Amino acid sequence: MDLITAFTIGLVGSLHCLGMCGPIAIGIPLHRDNWFKKITGGLLYNSGRIITYGLLGALFGLLGRGIQLAGLQQWASIGIGIIMIASVIFPALFRGKIKLDRLFTGYAGRLTSSFKNLFRKKSLQSLLLIGLLNGLLPCGLVYMAIAGALNTNDMMMGIAFMAMFGIGTTPALLILSLAGNVISSKFKAKAVKVIPVFIVVLGILFILRGMSLGITYVSPKSHKLEVKQEMNTTEPCCR
Repeated sequence: MDLITAFTIGLVGSLHCLGMCGPIAIGIPLHRDNWFKKITGGLLYNSGRIITYGLLGALFGLLGRGIQLAGLQQWASIGIGIIMIASVIFPALFRGKIKLDRLFTGYAGRLTSSFKNLFRKKSLQSLLLIGLLNGLLPCGLVYMAIAGALNTNDMMMGIAFMAMFGIGTTPALLILSLAGNVISSKFKAKAVKVIPVFIVVLGILFILRGMSLGITYVSPKSHKLEVKQEMNTTEPCCR
């Protein structure tokens, strides 16, 4: 279920990627005169992003495991959900004056400058490196996926979660890389409006999951609660 969620985040969120990472996807130095090399280059670029996402998934999956062992898993899930919803509501209330991405402007600028030399080359290695670096660019959608990886509470599941997220974003960016700027700005503007709604829905699901209400798939009971209930209902031993 977690992997389906990850893929869905990537697939729906790829509409957001068209605006944020679209210029990079269009500008990557593909061999325009050879379709086989174009497709290979596009796949390498996206593979680089997926590898970086997987490494982030490993890191945050381990962190989530630590949170689980500390007995804070439910509170972490609720907190992540609240942050997701707040990230949509606050910018709307303050009419875009609050943007978390601005906190990383300097970092993004330094990272973007690293692209310049790679864009001058047309080697397959440079395309893979562009993808690896692209995966580190500040992006609200990636932060949301990282929150999901954190909630897996496992390194391997964290890797799988982020990899599936990356795979979900690949079709739109691959098509954009191969076909150029074929998607109109009006369509992008309309598509991006879907993302805030999607983020709020996911935030609500994270909160419900943390509340352990016993609803299958949506809010399953945590293992700790089940153990406590079993202990409370166990008959006392005879003396």
